[in-house]
Amino acid sequence: MEADDSRVIPINIEEEMKSSYIDYSMSVIVSRALPDVRDGLKPVHRRVLYGMHELGLTQGANYKKSARIVGEVLGKYHPHGDSSVYDTLVRMAQEFSMRYPLADGQGNFGSIDGDSAAAMRYTEARMTRIAEQMLHDIGKETVDTQENFDGTMEEPVVLPAAFPNMLVNGADGIAVGMATKIPPHNLGETIDATVAYIDDPEIEIDDLMEHLPAPDFPTGGIIYGYQGVYNAYHSGRGRVVMRAKMHEEEVRSGRRALVVTEMPYQVNKSREVERIADRVRADRIEGIADLRDESDRDGLRIVIELKRDANAEIVKNQVYKHSRLQDTFGVNMVALVNGRPKVVDLKDAIRHYVDHRHEIVVRRTEYDLKQAQDRAHILEGLTLALDHLDAVIAIIRHSPDTDAARQNLRRGRYPETLSKPDLRELNVPLEPPVEADRTQDTVQKLLGDEYEKLVQQPEEGHWLTEDQANAILRLRLSRLTGMEREKIIGEYEDIIDKIKELQHLLDSKERRMELIKEELLKVKERFDDERRTEIDYTGGDDIIIEDLIEREHVVVTITHQGLTKRTPIDTYRTQGRGGVGMRGTGKREDDFIEHLYVCHSHDVLLLFTDKGQCFWLRPFEIPEGSRTAKGRSIRQLIDIDADDRVRTVISVSKDDFEDEDFLNSHYVLAATRQGMVKKTALEAYSRPRSNGIIGIKIDEGDELIEASLTGGDHTVVVASSGGRAVHFDENDARPMGRNTRGVRGMKLPGDQEMVGMISVPPDASEEMDVLAVAENGYGKRTSLSEYRVQGRGGKGLITLNRTERTGNLVAIKGVYGSEDLMIITVNGIMIRTRVEEISTMGRNTQGVRVINLKDGDRIADVTRVRDTEEAENTEEAASEDDASAQNGEMDEDAASDAVDEVE
Repeated sequence: MEADDSRVIPINIEEEMKSSYIDYSMSVIVSRALPDVRDGLKPVHRRVLYGMHELGLTQGANYKKSARIVGEVLGKYHPHGDSSVYDTLVRMAQEFSMRYPLADGQGNFGSIDGDSAAAMRYTEARMTRIAEQMLHDIGKETVDTQENFDGTMEEPVVLPAAFPNMLVNGADGIAVGMATKIPPHNLGETIDATVAYIDDPEIEIDDLMEHLPAPDFPTGGIIYGYQGVYNAYHSGRGRVVMRAKMHEEEVRSGRRALVVTEMPYQVNKSREVERIADRVRADRIEGIADLRDESDRDGLRIVIELKRDANAEIVKNQVYKHSRLQDTFGVNMVALVNGRPKVVDLKDAIRHYVDHRHEIVVRRTEYDLKQAQDRAHILEGLTLALDHLDAVIAIIRHSPDTDAARQNLRRGRYPETLSKPDLRELNVPLEPPVEADRTQDTVQKLLGDEYEKLVQQPEEGHWLTEDQANAILRLRLSRLTGMEREKIIGEYEDIIDKIKELQHLLDSKERRMELIKEELLKVKERFDDERRTEIDYTGGDDIIIEDLIEREHVVVTITHQGLTKRTPIDTYRTQGRGGVGMRGTGKREDDFIEHLYVCHSHDVLLLFTDKGQCFWLRPFEIPEGSRTAKGRSIRQLIDIDADDRVRTVISVSKDDFEDEDFLNSHYVLAATRQGMVKKTALEAYSRPRSNGIIGIKIDEGDELIEASLTGGDHTVVVASSGGRAVHFDENDARPMGRNTRGVRGMKLPGDQEMVGMISVPPDASEEMDVLAVAENGYGKRTSLSEYRVQGRGGKGLITLNRTERTGNLVAIKGVYGSEDLMIITVNGIMIRTRVEEISTMGRNTQGVRVINLKDGDRIADVTRVRDTEEAENTEEAASEDDASAQNGEMDEDAASDAVDEVE
């Protein structure tokens, strides 16, 4: 049998795919995933509420099985699966999911730990009181309706929503090609902002934010930083950072703990407890001794017990950094506006809601007016009937049937079977009621000039309308008494007053807006509660890495092959002069320590290389290592050339580095091995790049040996390996740009080089000594006063009597006698000794032995430890901590005192 080609319709598959996918996308966007800007509900939420309304499940009713509610919604309105309906009902009943739950659940509806709700056959639900406000006046034709999925009944397109639910309860949904995520807010604050908009439709968003400052999450917590909220309200998109609420308390004798009492919104509590435990085991979070969840029916409580020596603030910041106890709510306020998805800002959201409520009020007023007019119309007929009671009774009594009686009453005619003599016997007026003077009727007197406008009139030639005639026919005999007549008249007068009021409401937009305000404020008075989420306006959007690092003095070392590490300063014990020292670092073959710097962990380090490049680094960014650890390559931290290496470091406090006045009044004074010096304003080094900047222009064959921070009024001492030094005024070297080579600092014989530079503050020249150290372990102190100020560029004065025993001069330092001296050898041996134990001698002397060197070893570098007393306090505090820990006596106060003494 041949195929019938006439029944085959060729279709371009590409066009069909486009068409079908667009239809699917719009269906998801409009009918499933996005809320309506007017009531803040997706279709499934709206259908669940309407279904409960139709079942009469108000707060005054008994609970009904959730399965019964789901069946109602599925059978009548929702064309999708039962799980989507029940999941919606569950979420609407969860206090930790919705700021103001719309369903009142009875049974297991899940928990903040992620436990799922019980099956729908085990749970029961009804509407909450505030949910009833969402459907208030829905029976007054206030909203449009549409056919349900099978066209057998009607469902509302939107709910009246007596409060701005989209902002109050938020929304969350993923559509096709777009998504929405609207945070919940406090009801009272939202209504205050809405009222402010009604009072001034031109109000700015910043002014609205005075009433509605930030989201208010059902689980409380803290909003950390305000920029994300500001962006979200102004543009509809922003990142709101949420933090768990955490405080410190003593959980048992000598044990402190961080206690979490509120979680960020939509964060699973039990999962985060497990995550923190995993991070502790992986050593990503330090200082935690125990972790337990003590939550019960009275509230949430996670206890993070601290180790005895732990810093609570640092542990707290580590927990925030490595868990979802700090989380981000990505605000994306997308809603359906006139059936189309649109990003709305705060003012847009409020404006669309107010427009919706205005339409609700207009339609409700029109409905009430029509009902009042209809009732007035009936009461008018009853009043006329009572005024002509005998005639009405006669007409009804002598009419053959109900239809005839209705028509006779409408026309005001007697039945043809009734003659006038009979009327006289019945004491009925001789003329039919239609001939009565209507201007004298009670109705006309009550309404006055508005009669024709407000009350329906009968057809021409008729006395009553059909509705009035029917009402008279249904009138009970008991209503014919004098008292009942007065009630009818009284009701009629009241209904006329109501008609006038409703008509005035329709004629005045100002009165309608005032009514919207009054109704909103009534909702606020009834349902408002306290804000749950705190706002930390000072917080940043992200965890600052500095907050995770202990504030302490550290030793930063850099080896010849570029390995670096930081070590707490209390790692090194003080030794007497002439000791053999202790190993300060692990050493690779052919490697040795070239640089050692004592600084604060949060300082700014300016790293200058041999080639004159400058890099920016923070000490806490350098990995911490033990005293014998080898460290990490500096090339992993800064983008240094393969044939370059770090020569010197300048440490500047963070506050000073951000002070413009400080930057412009201080200078970097640099010296090169070939005797050049250069002065450049510190401000020129305040904007480094990841690949470094030019610190000083270096000639071929030359290299940087020292860089120092000056105040612009210092003097400078430079020295050569031959043991000579030049002392000159800093102003002899004028300020230059970064990309310059500088000026000559001192003249050098062909076999010598410059080995060091000292920057001398003006108030220190009388007290400072020049410390000179030779490569074979000899050193001495000489008063700076013995070095007269000369012009720069000369050969200089003798500063150390160089001999075969002393070897070449390797370093000069400016000291005061109270410092500790750190000396490092090429074999990695380091000794810490007090400068005051080194003898003071004249310039032209060899000095004394400051360190015993093993055969083949020699001094590589020398640096100072200025804070001797502070370092000793650190060591003492650490020793007391260790002793108390062994005896089990270390308590929170003792640990705090030790830390305070150090800081």
